[in-house]
Amino acid sequence: MSKRVKRGDCVLLVVDVQEKLIGTIAERAEILENIRALVTTAETLDIPILMTEQEKLGDTIVELDRASLHFPKFRKLSFSCCEDRRFPGKLSELGRRTVIVCGIEAHICVLQTTLDLLERGYCVVVPKDATSSYAAVDRETAIERMSAAEATITTTEALIYELTERAGTEEFEKILEIVKKRRKTIAEMGSSDTATCG
Repeated sequence: MSKRVKRGDCVLLVVDVQEKLIGTIAERAEILENIRALVTTAETLDIPILMTEQEKLGDTIVELDRASLHFPKFRKLSFSCCEDRRFPGKLSELGRRTVIVCGIEAHICVLQTTLDLLERGYCVVVPKDATSSYAAVDRETAIERMSAAEATITTTEALIYELTERAGTEEFEKILEIVKKRRKTIAEMGSSDTATCG
């Protein structure tokens, strides 16, 4: 997809960010911060959010679960969200054709969902710093495969600004706070890592 991502055509899909899974994920703190920023941005810009949970892996982590109070959450056995009997109908009901996919794991549920959405004619956008796997090689290979299948690969911050579209508005001031908080948190993670290594 070469065209710009427009908020009025978007849905944010958060895949399986669950208590029993997040602790095993590479770069989990940064990935989680980026997913938080995307969820907060979607709420600010009135972009619908859908969430999924894989059976037996616990609840969505507390930091994100508040969003599920306002938006649908689907518990599934299939790896692809599209194989859940309720999910495709809800997505179709929203009437939007661009799906932003983030979450875990990149090479399993995120990949299979992305491929199925593309096959169904949706435009899929994957912020690569908002998805991960247990092993870096699995994440990298999944990103390559999704790109080859014609998903649009981007980053969290690039996507946030693309969805916001312009500065000088009250909405932009809210988005700017999200971006600043995200940058500060990620910078502190880096400082903490450096201090630990030293």
